[in-house]
Amino acid sequence: MDNLVRILAVDDHEMIVLGYKYTLEATDFENFKVIVNTAPSYEKGKAEIESSSKRIPYDLILLDISMFPENSKSEKSGEDLGLLIKDISPSSKIVFLSSFSDSYRINNILKTVNPDGYMVKSEVDERTLQDMVKTVLEKPPYYTAAALQAIRRKMANEDQIDERDKKILYQLSIGTKTKDISSIVAAASTTVENRKRQLKVIFDVESGNDFALIEEARKRGFI
Repeated sequence: MDNLVRILAVDDHEMIVLGYKYTLEATDFENFKVIVNTAPSYEKGKAEIESSSKRIPYDLILLDISMFPENSKSEKSGEDLGLLIKDISPSSKIVFLSSFSDSYRINNILKTVNPDGYMVKSEVDERTLQDMVKTVLEKPPYYTAAALQAIRRKMANEDQIDERDKKILYQLSIGTKTKDISSIVAAASTTVENRKRQLKVIFDVESGNDFALIEEARKRGFI
């Protein structure tokens, strides 16, 4: 590893990325120095990643999940950037720093992007940032406590429900109506209702309502 570690932080909250920059550049790492560049949007992050991949790829790229491209009505995310990095800059390490702490979102990111770490923002401070950089560069992955708990809960319950069930549970948890869930999971409304009844049996809440199902699914790490 070179003595200079190049990091890109992409987040649409400027104060957050500046906090990462000032904290890490001021840290006296034992074997290397850090320089942190920032990008405040999906589009600028994408442009920087594409440009650097043709010159000197970033050693580490920090991504938020929620981002919106400039002058566009379509939503793009850190997940999209993560997939782009895997394709055009495979030597770059990827760590997500997000406010999302639910099991569904964390484990979905781990499945689709397979990053080198995941940090829940409420657990990010000077020490965890420093530990994350050292761990990811030397022996990844790195997870904050809430992220690791979500991963462990999912592993303990992995074989009980399938991906469609997980999507149904997640959509219920954010208040999506059954008729709208059916289009999201590509199934008839009657199929969604049947799956909800079966999930209540699996989670031992047969006599409960959707709220009881959501709460039990959350306890077991599915949302």
